[in-house]
Amino acid sequence: MELVSHSPEETAALGRWLGERLWPGSFVALVGDLGAGKSVLAAGILSGLGVVRSGGSPTFTLLWEYRRGRVPAFHWDLYRLDPAGDLAALGYEDSFYGDGVCIVEWADRARDLWPPEHLEVQLAAVRGGAGGPGPDAGAAERRLTFRPAGARYERLVEELRRAHAGL
Repeated sequence: MELVSHSPEETAALGRWLGERLWPGSFVALVGDLGAGKSVLAAGILSGLGVVRSGGSPTFTLLWEYRRGRVPAFHWDLYRLDPAGDLAALGYEDSFYGDGVCIVEWADRARDLWPPEHLEVQLAAVRGGAGGPGPDAGAAERRLTFRPAGARYERLVEELRRAHAGL
């Protein structure tokens, strides 16, 4: 399923909507080019989980853990990670397969490690928009493609489709 977000605020609102509905053990894989909106969507998801964030993308930290939301949240950013094998040394299993919500930016860099049931969200700048950083510096609109794997994620995406049919 695809949605178009017309602004960073809309992207964050979609994230909040998701975060309010995710459950312990959820895995959300965010995929897209630099500046596609992954961090904005992740921030929205964390907000929907009731997390008060202390910063932006965890690019230089690799993992931020939040324990004070509705459920524990693990926010990974794999942009600077070399081989995905390095994740084993970091104990990725505890968050990828744990009882919190795991949000992974640049998740395609570790696709082989994803749980069988997950939600993949592909983000891309829509050419011809206005404003925004990244390779499509003139684009504020983002196309979000939701690819659910597993019955719970399929139901979630169907609910999202019905709730946001106007976008």
